[in-house]
Amino acid sequence: MRLLAVPTLTVAALAMSGAPATADGADGTYSSTLGQLNGTTGTGSITVRLTGNEATVSLDVSGLGETFVEGPYPHVQHIHGGAQGTCPTAAADQNGDGFVSTTDGSPFYGGILTTLTTSGPTGPEEALNLALAGQGGAYTIERTFEMNQETQDALKAGTAVVVVHGVDPMTATGDEGGFNSISDISPDLSVGATSPALCGPLVAQQVVAMPRGGADTGVAAASADNLGVVALGGVLVLAAVGGTSVVRRRNS
Repeated sequence: MRLLAVPTLTVAALAMSGAPATADGADGTYSSTLGQLNGTTGTGSITVRLTGNEATVSLDVSGLGETFVEGPYPHVQHIHGGAQGTCPTAAADQNGDGFVSTTDGSPFYGGILTTLTTSGPTGPEEALNLALAGQGGAYTIERTFEMNQETQDALKAGTAVVVVHGVDPMTATGDEGGFNSISDISPDLSVGATSPALCGPLVAQQVVAMPRGGADTGVAAASADNLGVVALGGVLVLAAVGGTSVVRRRNS
């Protein structure tokens, strides 16, 4: 009888225990639908799954500038952080050239923490490595790499923002002279080539709790307050069954 009663009491104790503790760190899934800047007509989305230091990134963009200097347009993209965790608007244009430059957007999305390269290293030092940039108007980057602590901290703090650079000159809001002027971050590139085209904050995806009681079957689910009574009832039923069995054996 004691052995039979233990499982019932154990189930009741587990059901009445507190919620599980949340893990430290930035582990989780983060995603964003990227918005348009500087006249961009393209679209993009990104998902980042982080477990410990290992990040799996899936980035998909389309509708960006396709060619640049008679070749595939190299689009660099980064995870920025440490600022407001938002994307700039057209009002951020400081010099009135019609472009929200990388510098104009910095107060909103912060500095470069991770470069989302197509292969190889992913540090901020690869920020303008065109050989590792996305090529053409549509591409996908899917890879797993070790994410640095600065980017993890930005994800946890809610300040991480993805920016895809490289404005299409055919749809750019600024004039041609502004597009071809020297970039604010590289003397070897133009403002249009380095200005943000797509931008989106990385938002943590909430884990949806399982509904209590499962699907609606018309049967009310037992509340936590009643679990102790249920457990006690189970013990009494077991005791009653055991008692009946003893009586029958004696009668036999």
